[in-house]
Amino acid sequence: MGEMAYAKGLEGVVAGESSICRIDGEGGRLFYRGYSIEELSSESSFEEVVYLLLYGKLPTRYVFDEFSQRMRSARALHPKVVQMIRNFPEGGKPMELLQSVMAYLSGYVEHRIEHSSECNCRQTLHQVSQLATVAATYYRLKNGQDYLEPRMDLSHGANFLYMLRGREPDPDEGRIMDACLVLHAEHGFNASTFTARVVASTLSTCYCSIAAAIGALYGSLHGGANEKVFDMLERIGSVDKVEAWVGKAFEEAQKIMGMGHRIYRTKDPRSKVMEDFLKALSAKTGRHEHLDMLKKIEQLATPKFESKDKKIYPNVDYYSGSVYHLLDIPKYLFAPIFAVARIAGWLAHILEQREGNRIFRPDSVYTGPGERPYERMEART
Repeated sequence: MGEMAYAKGLEGVVAGESSICRIDGEGGRLFYRGYSIEELSSESSFEEVVYLLLYGKLPTRYVFDEFSQRMRSARALHPKVVQMIRNFPEGGKPMELLQSVMAYLSGYVEHRIEHSSECNCRQTLHQVSQLATVAATYYRLKNGQDYLEPRMDLSHGANFLYMLRGREPDPDEGRIMDACLVLHAEHGFNASTFTARVVASTLSTCYCSIAAAIGALYGSLHGGANEKVFDMLERIGSVDKVEAWVGKAFEEAQKIMGMGHRIYRTKDPRSKVMEDFLKALSAKTGRHEHLDMLKKIEQLATPKFESKDKKIYPNVDYYSGSVYHLLDIPKYLFAPIFAVARIAGWLAHILEQREGNRIFRPDSVYTGPGERPYERMEART
């Protein structure tokens, strides 16, 4: 047997086939089931995109109305799930709660199918619908408010804002929040999605697979980038300090948060849409400080990277935290919102993995010592 190929981080390794998402890293394009992210974010809704990801096609009006009804009907939490959120340790982090509650939710779905290649998640929509409610309920209880029943007449994004605020958002805010979920719903074999597929390949439950994916998303290299961008802006302070800050960052080889991507070699297409949302909300609220700083950082940093022949441009996280900020969403909910959206992609990949499934079992390159004799404890030095 020849020497095994080794790619650190599995970079460049093809680990499977998928018909769900296509990423054109060189051209800066992203497609869900063949539809561009630009069209989906402007023309579609999160509920329709969930259907597209799960079924592979866009629904007719009749089919969508029935699907939307099922999805919205599944939003409300069982009282014991609310109590579980209420009793979560005060020092616990929201992503830890989401991971924990995902397993807890599995006990409150009818006709649950366990350890099987079959799955009724397309019918129940239990996890996809309720994760947003869990995140909003966490926020409400943390702030001394009561659980608020979700609204059946609002989109997924608008209902999330309603549950956070206790009042209906205006149509523009609801539409932007829903589109933000669309932008984050799917992105190929990223770390959390691959984690979900690995667990699903064992024929574990969808709940276990998604809980594992949430754990992967919790990692600071995956799901927390927009928080770091937000922190960067807070440290800079104002637009008049950006030029000096960027200059120092390049002198000291500091990473500029929200810039650069493992796949894209041009500006992330989702970042372009997020930028438009930030412009709209900045004009609506009269709060331009984040937009002005981000645009100036981009304008100064991009030519510096290009002069070093580095293809580093804004990714989806560059503008998203500031968009959420202008929607009055606290920083500690940024990563949970990522999970609220990406759960649609996770479930689509779990279901796809189970078609012609083969359990993941990669090899590794052994780097430890050769064979050696065992020494009794008395003889060890």
